[in-house]
Amino acid sequence: GRDLKVSKMAENLIGSEIIKLAGEIRELIAKGERIYNFTIGDFDPKIFPIPAELKAEIIKAYQDDETNYPAADGMAELRKAVAKQIREWQGLEYAENEILVAGGARPVIYAIYQALVDPGETVLFPVPSWNNNHYTHLSHAVQSFVETKPENNFMPTVEELRPLIGNATLLALCSPLNPTGTVFSKAQLEAICDMVIEENARRTPDQKPLYVMYDQIYWTLTYGDTVHFDPVNLRPELRDYTIFVDGISKSMAATGVRVGWAFGPKKIIDKMKSILGHVGAWSPKAEQMATARFMANDDAVQAYLSQFKQQIEQRLRGFYNGIQTLKSEGFRVDAIAPMAAIYLTVQFDLKGLKTVDGKELSTTEEVTSYLLSEAGLAVVPFYAFGTARTSSWYRLSVGTASVADVNEAIESLSKALSKLS
Repeated sequence: GRDLKVSKMAENLIGSEIIKLAGEIRELIAKGERIYNFTIGDFDPKIFPIPAELKAEIIKAYQDDETNYPAADGMAELRKAVAKQIREWQGLEYAENEILVAGGARPVIYAIYQALVDPGETVLFPVPSWNNNHYTHLSHAVQSFVETKPENNFMPTVEELRPLIGNATLLALCSPLNPTGTVFSKAQLEAICDMVIEENARRTPDQKPLYVMYDQIYWTLTYGDTVHFDPVNLRPELRDYTIFVDGISKSMAATGVRVGWAFGPKKIIDKMKSILGHVGAWSPKAEQMATARFMANDDAVQAYLSQFKQQIEQRLRGFYNGIQTLKSEGFRVDAIAPMAAIYLTVQFDLKGLKTVDGKELSTTEEVTSYLLSEAGLAVVPFYAFGTARTSSWYRLSVGTASVADVNEAIESLSKALSKLS
């Protein structure tokens, strides 16, 4: 038949590497293999259910017939609750009309790109990072990225970014970072903030300023002495140029509930509201009302967060300690100590080693495939997040891991590594 022509944007949009990997994993599971699947940036609701009080509020909201259209920028009750939480938890003052609620963080990020970036303009972001390449493509913009280093915990530095900011419209930052679970130190973020302030002072009033998207969807999930920093607290003059991304998807294990929000300068939030109004990317009204009522119950929120964080940290530390033990036994593996989110950054530096049947592992793909077939360990290589395909670093997500899985997976990994020479 006829070759159907589609838009250049659609034709050249690349699929998710993670979804591709998921296909291989499903096949192995279908064959009856035991797979430790730590690839998904999600939670197993049987292990990590949403807060019981939130679930009850959602059910009640449907019983109360909260099923008509929500307000275009989100229900006032929820925006009020968000404003209060931001003020009390982060010390940030944002009015209800500077907050936009949407169906999770993704529509919010899409709207930020659409509201700020014209076709042909440049978006600057670090890699590894989540989906900035795709959002740039959807916006017909040009991507400019810096490949970050393990010695900086894969967070971008001012030295790496500075040469590239001259023609950028948007600097996309995320902390805690997906895929690494690492965070900006205060000094790292302050230096970047000062660079943005300097750059905006240099631009003429008729030029578009350099905006900062600050994705902090994981910010409540910090461990040990990790502290979350943000641009507006560190440098209040950045308030006019910073748009935050947040929501309950990660902090409440509520990825499928679809309640996210942005906050920032009213003019930009208004434009984003118009864009999402036409897309219809609202969060369902019942879920919004339920989230507002749940957030007002501060004791329940704190109780949930503290046990949830404790369980996530237990798994992250378990994997980290297991990997460090294997490293001390001479295996070519490593990991960065857990800081935040639900991810552990792990290194499998196995290229050049030979399998039992004498086959040499020569590419990252072959290493990934070996870990999957021999150890039953499924993890995502950093190249799925934009780094060079040669990178030996991986994202391990613990949102679907039971406590027993941790020791079993390390045991299985140890056996698979022992077979390499």
